[in-house]
Amino acid sequence: MNGRVAVVIGAGSSGPGWGNGKATAVQFAREGASVVAVDINEGAANETADLIRDEGGQVQVFTADVSNASAVERTIANCVQQFGRIDILHHNVGIVRLGGPVELSEEDWQLSLQTNLTSFFLTCKFVIPVMLGQGKGVITSVGSIAGIRWSGVAYIAYSATKAAIAHMTRCVALQYADKGIRANCILPGLMDTPMIYPELPVPMAGGDAGKMVRIRENQCPTGKMGDAWDVAHAAVFLASDEARYITGTELVVDGGLTAKFA
Repeated sequence: MNGRVAVVIGAGSSGPGWGNGKATAVQFAREGASVVAVDINEGAANETADLIRDEGGQVQVFTADVSNASAVERTIANCVQQFGRIDILHHNVGIVRLGGPVELSEEDWQLSLQTNLTSFFLTCKFVIPVMLGQGKGVITSVGSIAGIRWSGVAYIAYSATKAAIAHMTRCVALQYADKGIRANCILPGLMDTPMIYPELPVPMAGGDAGKMVRIRENQCPTGKMGDAWDVAHAAVFLASDEARYITGTELVVDGGLTAKFA
């Protein structure tokens, strides 16, 4: 990653500990990349940036609502002005709103579409022209196995948007395959990250977070959930030259869970 610029969308963690975007931003920096840490939460992005700087890495923080076109355009323009190029776009944005099509409000449906899916569309819209000008680039999105399997929890908007992200990534990959741009989607399984604690204990375990963790771990063939570093290492591999012939595909990081239920 030496000499490369990695833009991590959703680089802050949604709570204490290591979220996928936070770990990925730090891991890119450890591999030598200059990191642009983008998040709607300035404090969370700065926390990630402080960790990178403490390890001697180079990072720039931008606060932006990436579901807003002008905010994304401004952020990408500032990034190019600061670093001169964008080699890697890593999109790690996702919110969970519980409910199936009957229970979920239309407002939460629209919010999920804007936050999870439109943000990926907009970041691609403004980053791809930069990569085309360079003649190369890597785009990595973070989907979910919830986009390809029923997870046992009704969150229809999350599942639908994550499915759409995976297919959009395939379409981008094929459209630009002969232009030097690769695109792949990471599908995490049951991961122990801050994101799961606000929403899942109630529907899964009557509000008991410890019980929720045990239920999720019992579902995993390995007997244990993965964590943010499993996603981060996958992201670094897909962005590296070692993955130069990998594009238009999904890398499932789930400890064998979807194989179990295939």
